[in-house]
Amino acid sequence: MPVFQIAPANEITVKNLLTAFESESNAHAKYSVYAERADSDGLHRAASLLRAIAHSEQIHAYNHACVIRKLGGDPEAQLQTVEVKTTLENLTAALGDEAYEIDSMYPRFLVENRRTDNSAARTLTWALEAEKTHARLLGEVIMQMEAGGADPPTDTSVKFYVRPVCGYVSRTPEPERCWACDRFCARFEAIR
Repeated sequence: MPVFQIAPANEITVKNLLTAFESESNAHAKYSVYAERADSDGLHRAASLLRAIAHSEQIHAYNHACVIRKLGGDPEAQLQTVEVKTTLENLTAALGDEAYEIDSMYPRFLVENRRTDNSAARTLTWALEAEKTHARLLGEVIMQMEAGGADPPTDTSVKFYVRPVCGYVSRTPEPERCWACDRFCARFEAIR
């Protein structure tokens, strides 16, 4: 990344956005592979959720990349090798990743954000709010599986709805104005 293109006041923000971009890029790749494992295990509901969250993470990475470029940086991510375990272990690992972003990464990045306009704060906030929903949905699926609620022979995929602006994931199409990004999003991407 050529630092000379980045204004000194934006260096910390760009550094944090690059970290977030790499985290979201890796999450997209990881959750996509986890979804394949869940499908092969016959856990299609979990697979649907993982695909929806993977798509959301891709939206977050794209949003972060746009701001990085605007601030003079070059978004690059080093993708890590994905270790695939059982679907329950993968879901638990995904929940741990989401918890880290919710409890540590995004709050710290928002505090350290020194931008005078809202572009960096906006993309970081949208990702943080979506991650909270990811964690809630993952936690629900994990609890259901641990309680024996996922029966592979009858487990079918379900639709999740992803807002293309902020990456918010829900089970149903939500009202037009998104509570996470406060924008009109009449269109959702249905992920099965």
